[in-house]
Amino acid sequence: MRNEGIGSWPARRARKTPGRTAVMYGEDRHTYADLDLRVRRLAHALRGLGVRRGDRVAYLGANHPAFLETLFAAGTLGAVFVPLNIRLAGPELAHCLADSGAEVLVHAPDQAEAAAVSPGTMRHRIPLAGSGGYEELIAAAPAGPIDEPVGLDDPCMIMYTSGTTGRPKGAVLSHGNIIWNSINVLVDIDLAADEVTLVVAPLFHTAGLNMTCLPTLLKGGTVVLVPAFDPVRVLDLIERHRVTYMFGVPTMYDAMAACPRWAAADLSSLRQVNCGGSPVPPTTIRTYLDRGLAFSQGYGMTEASPGVLYLARENSATKAGTAGVPHFFTDVRVVDAAMRDVAPGEKGEVLVSGPNVMRGYWNRPDDTARALDGGWFRSGDVATVDEDGFVSIVDRMKDMIISGGENVYPAEVEAVIHEHPDVAECAVIGVPDERWGEVGRAVVVAMPGTAPSEADILSFLAGRLARYKVPKSVVFATELPRNPSGKLLKKSLRERYGLAGSPEAQV
Repeated sequence: MRNEGIGSWPARRARKTPGRTAVMYGEDRHTYADLDLRVRRLAHALRGLGVRRGDRVAYLGANHPAFLETLFAAGTLGAVFVPLNIRLAGPELAHCLADSGAEVLVHAPDQAEAAAVSPGTMRHRIPLAGSGGYEELIAAAPAGPIDEPVGLDDPCMIMYTSGTTGRPKGAVLSHGNIIWNSINVLVDIDLAADEVTLVVAPLFHTAGLNMTCLPTLLKGGTVVLVPAFDPVRVLDLIERHRVTYMFGVPTMYDAMAACPRWAAADLSSLRQVNCGGSPVPPTTIRTYLDRGLAFSQGYGMTEASPGVLYLARENSATKAGTAGVPHFFTDVRVVDAAMRDVAPGEKGEVLVSGPNVMRGYWNRPDDTARALDGGWFRSGDVATVDEDGFVSIVDRMKDMIISGGENVYPAEVEAVIHEHPDVAECAVIGVPDERWGEVGRAVVVAMPGTAPSEADILSFLAGRLARYKVPKSVVFATELPRNPSGKLLKKSLRERYGLAGSPEAQV
């Protein structure tokens, strides 16, 4: 076949292992032969609607087999897949659809109102349920193969960044980017053909799709799709399906460990659990290592498809807290302001290069030029490297607090606050200060049944951090704002709690 991209995967896998289960969703099971047939029919249906190579096909909905079928069908035609975040507000969604120029939108029933936005390019909306919808299109379409030539450099998908610093930008990921990232995962995480991967992180989030789901399907394993995270249900599914591998963000793993049945849950099938999306508190790592699980973590970004660094399970104890070393086919530098590599232990910016790194942002040549410097992607993240080459992510450069001329990295302070037994979650932001220019403020979510005070938290930090790193105030909240991937929304925190003066006035 002339299709070298991921749109050919269902057909290639079906000719090798047609009867093996590819996707499980609730009580439904789809073999690789089933997946191949449905993708072929959907590709014909999309072609009948006028979709051609380079056209954009968007998807709006929670985790569902149709997400993967739409992705593969678009890839079969050489079209570009655009996964959309279901938690976007109407104007944000309209921006992504208009910016990408999507002509077709496949959407879940509960997203009908959101899908009604009308960018000028939109020609077809396909609901997953109802008359004239997704299943009817598939049933009425031919089943023959489509052999559109697709190369590794052709665009595969436009994944919009989380938009924590403004309007989302569309990272254009080629088929080669996705394939090389999947190869990195297979090499470094060592997924097996009998893998049973629980996909509970949103597929529209790059880690849920590209670090867990697609590599498992490439290898011929089974993915168990879950539409929404519930810690009790996740524990049940691990036991029921003998799940071997899963990815989650720290808040997911903390919620699972807080379940009453955590200690008794049968987790013996798990070969490893992988964590990412935000800095992982040491307490979370210890909880899982104490449970006898190989708790590994990684670091990445949408623009790198997303894998950049990975801490292998054999190093999960000795190098706990680091993000590991670069993936096999990826290179990383940590540099100072003059673009010189920093010495071990010194802080610098993370630069990334490799075949998994995007070619640029959709229709944003200036942003692309700023982000890609001499072949290296500038992450905007601060890190250190130890003597063995293991990289620890310190913080986002934009989140750094400059207090009295000293650099304060919130993630470092947050890790210490997390050690307080009454703290469930915390975040540190900068607030204006007449004397120091800027000082830290901790926003804390207390453990259920506890009521720590500001004095409790600040006295706990005394002696554990340099005085200039200790926040000058503490405010308590019922929850911290996060996007669907679990990433903390510091912009929202700053808008609510970031004013100078009494923190109580901001609650």
